[in-house]
Amino acid sequence: MVQLKSVSKSNPQDRAADNKYYAQVVATGKTDLERLAYLVSNQSTVREADCYAVILSLLHNVVDELKQGRIVKLDKLGSFQIGINSEAVDTPEEVSANLVNNVRIKFRPDKRMKNSLNIKTVDFTIVQSA
Repeated sequence: MVQLKSVSKSNPQDRAADNKYYAQVVATGKTDLERLAYLVSNQSTVREADCYAVILSLLHNVVDELKQGRIVKLDKLGSFQIGINSEAVDTPEEVSANLVNNVRIKFRPDKRMKNSLNIKTVDFTIVQSA
Protein backbone atom coordinates (compact mmCIF):
# COMPACT_ATOMS: atom_id res chain seq x y z
CA MET A 1 0.00 0.00 0.00
CA VAL A 2 1.38 3.39 -1.02
CA GLN A 3 0.82 6.15 1.51
CA LEU A 4 -0.10 9.67 0.41
CA LYS A 5 -0.12 12.99 2.24
CA SER A 6 -1.46 16.39 1.21
CA VAL A 7 1.07 19.08 0.38
CA SER A 8 0.35 22.78 -0.11
CA LYS A 9 2.10 24.34 -3.12
CA SER A 10 2.06 27.84 -4.55
CA ASN A 11 1.70 28.66 -8.22
CA PRO A 12 5.19 29.82 -9.36
CA GLN A 13 3.62 31.84 -12.19
CA ASP A 14 1.15 33.61 -9.88
CA ARG A 15 2.52 34.06 -6.35
CA ALA A 16 -0.59 35.99 -5.32
CA ALA A 17 -2.88 33.04 -6.06
CA ASP A 18 -4.03 30.82 -3.21
CA ASN A 19 -2.02 27.67 -2.61
CA LYS A 20 -3.43 24.40 -3.95
CA TYR A 21 -3.15 20.99 -2.33
CA TYR A 22 -1.61 18.00 -4.06
CA ALA A 23 -1.15 14.34 -3.17
CA GLN A 24 2.46 13.35 -2.49
CA VAL A 25 3.86 9.86 -1.89
CA VAL A 26 5.25 9.16 1.58
CA ALA A 27 8.25 6.81 1.59
CA THR A 28 7.79 4.06 4.15
CA GLY A 29 11.35 2.76 4.13
CA LYS A 30 14.20 1.68 1.90
CA THR A 31 15.21 -1.63 0.41
CA ASP A 32 18.94 -2.17 0.03
CA LEU A 33 21.04 -4.75 -1.82
CA GLU A 34 21.14 -7.09 1.16
CA ARG A 35 17.34 -7.14 1.30
CA LEU A 36 17.07 -7.74 -2.45
CA ALA A 37 19.60 -10.58 -2.21
CA TYR A 38 17.59 -12.08 0.64
CA LEU A 39 14.34 -11.83 -1.31
CA VAL A 40 15.85 -13.33 -4.49
CA SER A 41 17.48 -16.17 -2.55
CA ASN A 42 14.13 -17.08 -0.99
CA GLN A 43 12.54 -17.25 -4.43
CA SER A 44 15.20 -19.47 -5.95
CA THR A 45 17.74 -22.18 -5.15
CA VAL A 46 20.59 -19.65 -5.06
CA ARG A 47 22.12 -18.73 -1.71
CA GLU A 48 21.76 -15.19 -0.35
CA ALA A 49 25.52 -14.48 -0.46
CA ASP A 50 25.67 -15.56 -4.10
CA CYS A 51 22.71 -13.32 -4.99
CA TYR A 52 24.38 -10.39 -3.25
CA ALA A 53 27.65 -10.99 -5.11
CA VAL A 54 25.87 -11.18 -8.47
CA ILE A 55 23.91 -7.97 -7.84
CA LEU A 56 27.09 -6.11 -6.81
CA SER A 57 28.88 -7.38 -9.90
CA LEU A 58 25.94 -6.29 -12.07
CA LEU A 59 26.04 -2.77 -10.59
CA HIS A 60 29.80 -2.52 -11.12
CA ASN A 61 29.49 -3.62 -14.75
CA VAL A 62 26.54 -1.33 -15.47
CA VAL A 63 28.62 1.66 -14.31
CA ASP A 64 31.62 0.52 -16.37
CA GLU A 65 29.46 0.20 -19.50
CA LEU A 66 27.91 3.62 -18.91
CA LYS A 67 31.41 5.12 -18.64
CA GLN A 68 32.07 3.72 -22.13
CA GLY A 69 29.09 5.70 -23.44
CA ARG A 70 26.88 2.66 -23.91
CA ILE A 71 23.18 2.34 -23.18
CA VAL A 72 22.70 -0.58 -20.78
CA LYS A 73 19.46 -2.42 -21.49
CA LEU A 74 18.34 -4.93 -18.88
CA ASP A 75 15.41 -6.79 -20.42
CA LYS A 76 12.21 -6.57 -18.40
CA LEU A 77 13.80 -3.92 -16.14
CA GLY A 78 14.76 -1.02 -18.38
CA SER A 79 17.60 0.97 -19.88
CA PHE A 80 20.28 3.07 -18.22
CA GLN A 81 22.13 5.86 -20.03
CA ILE A 82 24.41 8.72 -19.08
CA GLY A 83 22.97 12.21 -19.25
CA ILE A 84 24.89 15.46 -18.83
CA ASN A 85 24.36 19.15 -18.19
CA SER A 86 26.72 21.57 -19.88
CA GLU A 87 27.35 25.25 -20.32
CA ALA A 88 26.17 26.87 -23.56
CA VAL A 89 28.56 28.35 -26.13
CA ASP A 90 28.01 30.29 -29.34
CA THR A 91 29.69 28.04 -31.92
CA PRO A 92 30.17 24.30 -32.47
CA GLU A 93 33.96 24.79 -32.40
CA GLU A 94 33.77 25.98 -28.77
CA VAL A 95 32.14 22.76 -27.54
CA SER A 96 34.48 20.72 -25.33
CA ALA A 97 34.40 18.33 -22.40
CA ASN A 98 35.26 21.28 -20.13
CA LEU A 99 31.70 22.56 -20.59
CA VAL A 100 30.19 19.53 -18.81
CA ASN A 101 29.18 20.49 -15.27
CA ASN A 102 27.05 17.50 -14.20
CA VAL A 103 26.71 13.80 -15.00
CA ARG A 104 23.65 11.75 -14.11
CA ILE A 105 22.17 8.37 -14.82
CA LYS A 106 18.93 8.33 -16.81
CA PHE A 107 16.64 5.33 -16.39
CA ARG A 108 13.83 4.38 -18.74
CA PRO A 109 11.74 1.50 -17.44
CA ASP A 110 10.99 -1.37 -19.79
CA LYS A 111 7.46 -1.43 -21.19
CA ARG A 112 6.65 -4.58 -19.19
CA MET A 113 7.84 -3.00 -15.92
CA LYS A 114 6.02 0.24 -16.68
CA ASN A 115 2.80 -1.64 -17.38
CA SER A 116 3.07 -3.64 -14.15
CA LEU A 117 3.07 -0.45 -12.05
CA ASN A 118 0.10 1.74 -12.86
CA ILE A 119 -2.96 3.35 -11.32
CA LYS A 120 -4.84 0.03 -11.52
CA THR A 121 -2.15 -1.99 -9.74
CA VAL A 122 -1.30 0.31 -6.81
CA ASP A 123 -3.44 0.77 -3.70
CA PHE A 124 -3.28 4.15 -1.98
CA THR A 125 -4.09 5.31 1.53
CA ILE A 126 -4.05 8.85 2.97
CA VAL A 127 -1.91 9.59 6.04
CA GLN A 128 -1.80 12.73 8.16
CA SER A 129 0.83 15.31 7.21
CA ALA A 130 3.56 15.82 9.76
